[in-house]
Amino acid sequence: MSEPELKLKWFAIEITVEPEAAEAIEYAFNSLESLGTEINHLRKSDVEGVTVIGYFNDLPDDEIVQDEIHYALRIYGLDENAIASVERHEVVDQDWLVEWKKHWKPSEVAGFIISPPWETPDAGDKIVIFIEPNMAFGTGTHETTQLCLTAIDKNYVAGESFLDIGTGTGILSIAAAKLNAAEGYPDVEMYACDTDNDSILIAIDNAKLNGVADTIDFHIGPITDATPEFDFVCANLTLDVILPNLELILSKSKRILILSGILVTQQAEILAALASFGHGNAEVARSGEWISVTVKAGDRKT
Repeated sequence: MSEPELKLKWFAIEITVEPEAAEAIEYAFNSLESLGTEINHLRKSDVEGVTVIGYFNDLPDDEIVQDEIHYALRIYGLDENAIASVERHEVVDQDWLVEWKKHWKPSEVAGFIISPPWETPDAGDKIVIFIEPNMAFGTGTHETTQLCLTAIDKNYVAGESFLDIGTGTGILSIAAAKLNAAEGYPDVEMYACDTDNDSILIAIDNAKLNGVADTIDFHIGPITDATPEFDFVCANLTLDVILPNLELILSKSKRILILSGILVTQQAEILAALASFGHGNAEVARSGEWISVTVKAGDRKT
């Protein structure tokens, strides 16, 4: 299969909102299947408005955008007054990259340091993961990615086979691959998939940047019944994707399954779904408005 060319131009929707509404708008962008999101000024306390940017291959229909925004605001208990403005425009890759280089610095997440390639972080005993920022494909700073990395650091055992569902930038499978390399396990079975072609190209580039491209099998497409079982599975998706595929996802995990991309307000729903499959003892971790759920195969009740 020939690899598609990576786009150099995207479309963006910029929504300026009250700070407490930022997560709701990001949730709406996820529901709209954006390539990714960016939140400006999220950590500054002296601003009245926060701009949330969603990036797309093609701009979605205005009415659909409005419906998703209204639904997200209701979930978060907010009203339309939280929105100050909505703008749409084209974004050229190089312009975006220049802006990112002005402010993105290495960040520590559990036993990892996530760093742009132009930085040289003092790693100590932590594993450095270099991520090349390419448009909206994430840099490991989002709470859901951090929750997954923390779960990998806590639960993953070097030498275990690893499945990364919805790999995005490839950061989770790269983390596991570098843990394996550090512990002397260079030939572990590792599989990462995503339904977005551009995401897979980004993930492959990031794996090459980290010297682990030969150890991860990247694939365009979803998991299927034919996908083999793996010791450790990560699925950083969204609940609307997880729920209809939960039985299939569970069937691929031999020891540990990490689910994320789930809002705190959706915790009861995912736990009930897991309980219906015999997994009533799942562990929940929280960061901001997001949670991850750790499911251990040995805890299943029949």
